[in-house]
Amino acid sequence: MTQDSAEITAPDDGMSGEAVASRKVFIKTYGCQMNVYDSSRMSDALAAEGYTPTDSADDADLVLLNTCHIREKASEKVFSALGRLRDLKRSRNAEGREFMIGVAGCVAQAEGEEIARREPSVDVVIGPQTYHRLPAALHQARAGKRVVDTEYAVEDKFEHLPQIAKAKGSARSVTAFLTVQEGCDKFCTFCVVPYTRGSEVSRPLSQIVKEAERLVSEGVRELTLLGQNVNAWTGTGARGEQIGLAQLLHRLADIPGLARLRYTTSHPRDMDDGLIAAHRDLRMLMPYLHLPIQSGSDRILKAMNRRHKADEYVALIERVRAARPDIALSGDFIVGFPGETDADFEATLQLVRDVGYAQAYSFKYSERPGTPGAELADQVADAVKTERLARLQELLLTQQRQFAEDCVGRVTDILLEKPGRNPGQLIGRSPWLQSVNVDAKKSQIGDIINVRITGTGPNSLFAEMA
Repeated sequence: MTQDSAEITAPDDGMSGEAVASRKVFIKTYGCQMNVYDSSRMSDALAAEGYTPTDSADDADLVLLNTCHIREKASEKVFSALGRLRDLKRSRNAEGREFMIGVAGCVAQAEGEEIARREPSVDVVIGPQTYHRLPAALHQARAGKRVVDTEYAVEDKFEHLPQIAKAKGSARSVTAFLTVQEGCDKFCTFCVVPYTRGSEVSRPLSQIVKEAERLVSEGVRELTLLGQNVNAWTGTGARGEQIGLAQLLHRLADIPGLARLRYTTSHPRDMDDGLIAAHRDLRMLMPYLHLPIQSGSDRILKAMNRRHKADEYVALIERVRAARPDIALSGDFIVGFPGETDADFEATLQLVRDVGYAQAYSFKYSERPGTPGAELADQVADAVKTERLARLQELLLTQQRQFAEDCVGRVTDILLEKPGRNPGQLIGRSPWLQSVNVDAKKSQIGDIINVRITGTGPNSLFAEMA
């Protein structure tokens, strides 16, 4: 799961757990959709402590950096941001005003003690498995005790979080993320997730359904289920039987008012027959699948500890497409993994040509301290990685543009989500996760309408009422 950093806040639910003047919190979120979800739940927890959201650190009494360890130089970016916040804290303290700084997320988990050592201005460091303890940590910090809480929580953090903040008016988006699974047991040699998020844990079915029903009652029409390996989700059914993601999707599909379902991110080894059948049988499960492979070379896949081969991945894609012919594929790719030769890279390019992607994310390999990949010999020169990444991205962009152009003339449903840039324009979402611009009334936000795609833009499509 990857996206550009974003500033995430959640609406105030009007609760106040203390008889204190209202404080303001600014949460800056880096990385994946799961961090976006985590930030919203932290904001929910803080609402009970009298915090209301603000979109500016300058206006905040508390700043939280919800960090990601996946991108290159993640730690350096965090320390750079903390340097700026240190100066702001100094000026606030000189005015006699409270200003607290917290670091959460995966960098906090991996480097909590180092953060506390290098940056004395930080009051709280809290990992992704313990953010339900954030209000208590802030109480301790306010009493003069710095808190570093990165131990894996024994208790279920979701059970200890307050209810999702109730949106006021039209504040709730018509789409929402819902975390159903966390952690990873795959131990790919390039990845820090097993060390920062822990082993694979699935949320109970009843907990997921309750949260989904709450979101739908407030106007959410589309849910995206989240997990580091979301298709590794397991639970217990009504008769005590073990069930998987396919059965969870079918259960959520029964919620009145819910119109669309998605899930991300998947691992090829957990893409079972039942889930493939769900793509065939469950029409509200959108025809879009993010299924990372990382490399097209079996030799590199083995070095990455992916535990599948390229031809097995391609065969899996063929089975998914046979079940759902209109499905759009997305993937992740890493170039320049230690030992990658020109032939290995060419195998990746060939796999991309064979599969055909509607969208994909691609990165240069970067060492993550503590991962096996960082200890491997034969690291690839950065100039070589840069050249390979440019070639791969050119091919992926060509495929993405071709997929968009192939949509022109097609009649499809879109979910209207928000106002567009131009007056009288709304932005909707196609079944294939594309942004679609169409002339419509603001009162139609949340509606699913039938449109004809008329053109393409750099990052979106244009449509007219069908």
